[in-house]
Amino acid sequence: MGEYRIVDRAPTVEEFMALREAVRWENADPEITARGLRGALHSVCVLEGDRVIGCGRVIGDGGLAFYLQDIIVHPDHQGRGLGREITQRLMDHVQSVGGRGSYVGLMAAEGAAEFYEPFGFTRRPANAPGMGLWIGGEG
Repeated sequence: MGEYRIVDRAPTVEEFMALREAVRWENADPEITARGLRGALHSVCVLEGDRVIGCGRVIGDGGLAFYLQDIIVHPDHQGRGLGREITQRLMDHVQSVGGRGSYVGLMAAEGAAEFYEPFGFTRRPANAPGMGLWIGGEG
């Protein structure tokens, strides 16, 4: 990773919102964002110097269900293996606290499903589609 460091910490609200803007994802209300970031089971940030240029979170109940959430790498730093490193760190955490019968899920961004397959993720079959609901509009 050279000039990058991965640290076990949550991004600040400002860092997180800046990353979401950089990848053209809509941001939620800052107070809701702060609550969500505090509620993560585990978070990692990729730093270039002191600047956060990537992050990812594990959310869930800490035993039966885990979700990888908000794996983001700033567009200027994509294609350097940082997303894989974030995902591996999050999976290492899940495997250290989960056990037999634990489920790990995620919602991949458009065109990104193949990225997660080397980690063991599989697409849901057509007869068992995933579903979601955004409160107050799309996220």
